[in-house]
Amino acid sequence: MGNKSALPNKPENHLVIFQEKAIRRAWHNEEWWFSVVDVCGVLTDSPDAGAYWRKLKQRLGAEGSEVVTFCHGLKLEAPDGKQRATDCANSEGLFRIIQSIPSPKVEPLKRWLAKVGKERIDEIENPELAMGRMQDLYEKKGYPKEWIDKRLRGIAVRQDLTDEWKERGAASSKEFAILTNEIMQGTFDLKVDEYKQVKSLARENLRDHMTDIELILTMLAEATTTKLHRDRDSLGMEPLTKDAKDGGAVAGRTRKDIEHQTGKPVISSGNFKSLAGGSSKKLRKGDD
Repeated sequence: MGNKSALPNKPENHLVIFQEKAIRRAWHNEEWWFSVVDVCGVLTDSPDAGAYWRKLKQRLGAEGSEVVTFCHGLKLEAPDGKQRATDCANSEGLFRIIQSIPSPKVEPLKRWLAKVGKERIDEIENPELAMGRMQDLYEKKGYPKEWIDKRLRGIAVRQDLTDEWKERGAASSKEFAILTNEIMQGTFDLKVDEYKQVKSLARENLRDHMTDIELILTMLAEATTTKLHRDRDSLGMEPLTKDAKDGGAVAGRTRKDIEHQTGKPVISSGNFKSLAGGSSKKLRKGDD
């Protein structure tokens, strides 16, 4: 059960980097759709890429161009963290739009778009390629190999769980967040936002800042929850929530046992933000 080609639905796949600048994207109609505003920002270095795109769209419309018809309003995460409708275009649409933008970066961007599109086709045929690319990304950020191995395994476990949620009646990101909080609360006695505060994080992915043991406990909680869903054949939010609580509780008991045996808390305040030039302390293996 579960569709492993659903990798694009993971948040870490909704951003791609072109010349050190992030471009948001969404998986729609079996292909990637890219934020036109972000692309305008990359090509023009405009301080207000949104205003640039509005003017360009108005000019193209006045000229009778059909380019704007290639855009769809898709929900992407805005700087304030909320999901907002954003003009997006697929590769074909972007090729047409960027022809109207005078920039020396147009040709490199075209080549980049072609490469990104091909990578996704390759990943559908062989999902291991996506994991390989993710491993390379973590290595470039300076994460140790042992940590990367656990993180990638955790991603696979999480994907398996979210596949179950989709098939058993949890469809929205809000419902995913509710279930995830139940698991984290049971495991660490902290909700996701509270855990981020402990690690001095804002919008960063919490799991990218977990120690080895934190990752292992998270995997245990999510794998147990997945097994409970299947064994109990749970359908709908109420049964799924109960499974999430029970799965988290299993890992929570394990955490408390580890803390009793070692005399140290499992939850760590360490993080990897310093790797990106921040001032927070770097997470070390076994940091506590």
